[in-house]
Amino acid sequence: MNTQTIEQLNKDHAFQQDDQSLRVVAGKGNSGRELAIVEIKNKHASAAISLQGAHLLSWLPANEKQSVIWLSEAAKFAPGKSVRGGIPVCWPWFGAHASHADYPAHGFARTTLWQIVSATPLDTGETQITFKLDTRELDNTIYTMWPQPTVVEYCLTIGRSLILELTTTNHSDQAMTLGQALHTYFAVDDIVQTTVEGLDGKAFLDKPQNFARKTQTGPVTFSAEVDRIYLDTPNNVVINDSKRKITISKQGSRSTVVWNPWKAVAEKMGDLGRDGYQKMLCVESANAAEDVVSIQPGNSHTLHVEYEIEPLI
Repeated sequence: MNTQTIEQLNKDHAFQQDDQSLRVVAGKGNSGRELAIVEIKNKHASAAISLQGAHLLSWLPANEKQSVIWLSEAAKFAPGKSVRGGIPVCWPWFGAHASHADYPAHGFARTTLWQIVSATPLDTGETQITFKLDTRELDNTIYTMWPQPTVVEYCLTIGRSLILELTTTNHSDQAMTLGQALHTYFAVDDIVQTTVEGLDGKAFLDKPQNFARKTQTGPVTFSAEVDRIYLDTPNNVVINDSKRKITISKQGSRSTVVWNPWKAVAEKMGDLGRDGYQKMLCVESANAAEDVVSIQPGNSHTLHVEYEIEPLI
C-alpha cells in the first residue's frame, strides 16, 4: 500500500509546465489525518482527486462556472470512509455483496488508498493521471473479501471533456466475476427540471419496488425517489438541465444506474447536505445486475467513459 508522504508524492509526480500544473496537497479531514488530494490545472479544466479511492472530487471545465461533478457540502473526509459525492469507484462488486451482507456496499476500492502510477502533461493541453490498486499489496481483511490476485488501473484524462478508464486484470488462475460502476454525482441546477435521455424503451430494475422489472417510456424525469439499473444500455445517455447538457459515452458497460434519493431518503442519509438531493443526480456507467463481467486468467476488462459538456445558456 502507498504510504508515501505528500512531500515524496510531489517529488515523484508534481509538475509545472506552461499552463499545466499538478501537485499533491493535504485535503480535508481531521487534524493529522487529512486525505491527500491531487490538484490539476490546465487551459481546459481543473480537477481535484483524493488518493483514497482515486476519488475525483471536482471537474471544472474552463467555460463552466461550477464543477460538473457534485460534492456534498456535508461530505465527511476520513480514512476508510466513503465520501458523499464526486465519482466513487464501486469495485469489485456493485451494491450489496451477493453472499456476505457484512462486506462493504460497492466494494472496498472507494475507501482504499491508491498509488499514483504516472502523471503526464499531454501535448493537447490535457493532463493524464493513472492510479493503481493491487490487491496483493492490501491487508488480510481485503484478502478475505477478494482472495483472487487482481490489479486495477484507473486512468483519468482531465480536459475539455473528462475521460475515465478503469482496467481490471485477473492475475489469478481462475476466472473472476466483476461488478463495478463509476458512481458519478453530477451537479444539476434543479432536479425537478432535469431529464435523462437515451433510455427510452429500455428495461430497468426498480430498487424501491423490490427490483421489479419495468420498461422506460420517454425521458427519465424526477418527482420522487429514483433508484434504477437500466439493462442493455451501451448507447450514449444525455443529462439535460436548464443550464447545460452532459453527454455520457462509454465502452465496456451495458448497464446504467440512475439515482436520486429524494427528500425522505436523503434526510436519513445524513451527509447529503440541506436539500442536496435537489442539486445532484447520479448517472452511473456500470457492470451490474445482468451485466457483471467474467474475466479469464491473465485477461483484462476496461470500462471506458467520457463526459462532454454543452452549455445551454
